[in-house]
Amino acid sequence: MTLDYHQIQFVLQDGVGVITLNRPDRLNSFTAAMHGELAQALDTLEACDTLRGLVITGAGRGFCAGQDLGERKPLPAGQRRDLSEGLRNWYRPLILRLRALPVPVVCLVNGVAAGAGASLVLACDVVFAVESARFIQAFSKIGLLPDAGGTWFLPRLVGSARAMGATLFGETVTARQAEAWGLIWRCIPDQDLLCTREEIIGTLAQGPTRAYAATKQALHASSGNTLTQQFDLECELQRELGHTDDYLEGMHAFAEKRAPVFLGK
Repeated sequence: MTLDYHQIQFVLQDGVGVITLNRPDRLNSFTAAMHGELAQALDTLEACDTLRGLVITGAGRGFCAGQDLGERKPLPAGQRRDLSEGLRNWYRPLILRLRALPVPVVCLVNGVAAGAGASLVLACDVVFAVESARFIQAFSKIGLLPDAGGTWFLPRLVGSARAMGATLFGETVTARQAEAWGLIWRCIPDQDLLCTREEIIGTLAQGPTRAYAATKQALHASSGNTLTQQFDLECELQRELGHTDDYLEGMHAFAEKRAPVFLGK
């Protein structure tokens, strides 16, 4: 059964999936319905034999403000909510599926990214953010810790000192700070948002898809591998890539001093 999309927008453009979180009146905060639509979109992407990349962005003035707390109805007096249920049922599969997707996942942060919204950003492979974007992990202000993988991603990207300071005190990190810290790949002018999106889609659609996938796999694996294990993985992946059509095309293009035409095969 095909799901109608209301809380996200989802299209395939030149083999590149584009997901736009689409609750601008609520800063694109997560709901159960949005998670369901994201899962449906990922089903489509995982089944697509010609997939070459995924771009994730937000509608309106924000990227994602995290969990919509309005969905959490007050409990009867004396009862407590099990907050792990939402993490297990929705956030864990979402983040793990994005990490496992065998193509680059590029995030284009168009505004504030807070809470689980910031963790979603960190789970992506490459992140661009407009200058007005902000990153906020303010869980401590409501007596919680960062989640949706945030405590795993953040210290690996920016180091323990910055991760501790930003999360313990819930301080806002600007897009320029994020770029300087290595939290994101590039900070761009706000007015360049749409043209950057089209450039990213074009790059992914025309790139060496299997080489991108192998690079993503190797870099993600490196944090848990010894140097010897990483060499073994590089040998395995490089052997596979050496038998691809894109490698042959790249070598011919290099010898002929022309731009390669990669088909993702």
